[in-house]
Amino acid sequence: MTEFTNKVVVVTGGASGIGEAIAKQFNDEGAKVVIFGRHLDKLNQVKNLLKEAIAVQGDVRNIADLDRLFQETRTAFGKVDILVVNAGVASRANVADVDEAFFDEIVDTNFKGAYFTVQRAVNYLNDGASIILISTAGCHFGWPSHSVYCAAKAAVSMLARNFSADLIERNIRVNAISPGYVKTPIWGKANTDDYNSDVPINRFATTDEIADAAIFLSSTKAAYIIGIDLVIDGGLTSFKTK
Repeated sequence: MTEFTNKVVVVTGGASGIGEAIAKQFNDEGAKVVIFGRHLDKLNQVKNLLKEAIAVQGDVRNIADLDRLFQETRTAFGKVDILVVNAGVASRANVADVDEAFFDEIVDTNFKGAYFTVQRAVNYLNDGASIILISTAGCHFGWPSHSVYCAAKAAVSMLARNFSADLIERNIRVNAISPGYVKTPIWGKANTDDYNSDVPINRFATTDEIADAAIFLSSTKAAYIIGIDLVIDGGLTSFKTK
């Protein structure tokens, strides 16, 4: 038995990468897990690895899909104890090359999607719930060709403070995690070894290391931690080694 036994956890973007690792760790801790994402086949692959879990297909850009996510969660398991807002997309473009379609896709998924995921969840959250927003270390430094992505994620980091201010009367804590380089499928066939030298610790994070932080911030050990943006980047934004 752990403090997460029978707790209800919702993870958006739960079909791969950081979201998948977070869903698995909470499930290993005894939680009932709901994973949400656009690709049902990938969701079902992850769900089949979990014990008490359901998969809900949808897009965080679509508010009707978010409403359905929380309605199906309540029907299956009841109200939500932990919400992990992880769904996002990352694309590169120099400011001179950004068009409206590119801007809207990045902002609508990363910022609008995060905002309304929390907003539509409010009436389905138990008092004392924990919300974890997944941002990026990239919003803490200048990064060529990432202006839209980093700006959208900076807004997500700021939501940790503002949502906390709105929800603190219900003892709902909101915190953000800003990962640096993490070994996930988003890197595709790229050789991540080529980027290790950018990181003082000389390696990428594992998805489990980010999941560990989500578990901690959702636990009673973090009961006095509210509105922070926890940067987990191997020293990337703290200092340079060259």
